Amino acid sequence: MGTTTLYITRHGQTEWNVQQRMQGHMDSPLTELGVRQAEWLGRAMRDKSIDAVYSSSSLRAVRTAEIIRGERAVPVVPCDEFKELGLGTWEGGVTAELEAGSPEQYQYFWKDPALFAVEGSETFAGAQQRALAKLMDIVRRHEGQTVLIVTHTVIIKVLMAYFEGRAMEKLWDLPYIHPTCLCRVDITDGVPEIVLHGDISHYETDAGETKS
Repeated sequence: MGTTTLYITRHGQTEWNVQQRMQGHMDSPLTELGVRQAEWLGRAMRDKSIDAVYSSSSLRAVRTAEIIRGERAVPVVPCDEFKELGLGTWEGGVTAELEAGSPEQYQYFWKDPALFAVEGSETFAGAQQRALAKLMDIVRRHEGQTVLIVTHTVIIKVLMAYFEGRAMEKLWDLPYIHPTCLCRVDITDGVPEIVLHGDISHYETDAGETKS
């Protein structure tokens, strides 16, 4: 049956990341640095065989996936299931203003995600359920192959939490999910092994300038 290898990464830095705005299902373009981050990972993965590429349907993720894919003749398949946590009325909001206006919900978001709920938002559990269902479908479809998935911070956190058996209240513990950081999970006979988690060894400049 062989081993199925999942490479899971986050999109590159975006304009709203720099402005410290919540994105969720809304979108903003990659910055110049965001494009470079995707190029760094693309170079690092240039010699790896990739059989399929799936991306969040948000353009920041699709663009990142296209850059990492490079010259490979593999389509980027956009998936709504890998979109970021839907943040409802918070989308487009500056984090400092959201914290000032909704201190309790802001605290829930970062400290007790299971309790997070603002108008129009998804729950963390709901986002985990939709992304995980799609991921498991991909694993079944690409058994024994290598798959690249480009998605978002919360989705990476909840997917990796599933593989780790991490409790929801520990969701934001390290590792930090930098733009285009790389996670790798090998699944053999249904048993997952985490090989990489939030890896940024492919970064070609100091990570400090990207922490947003």
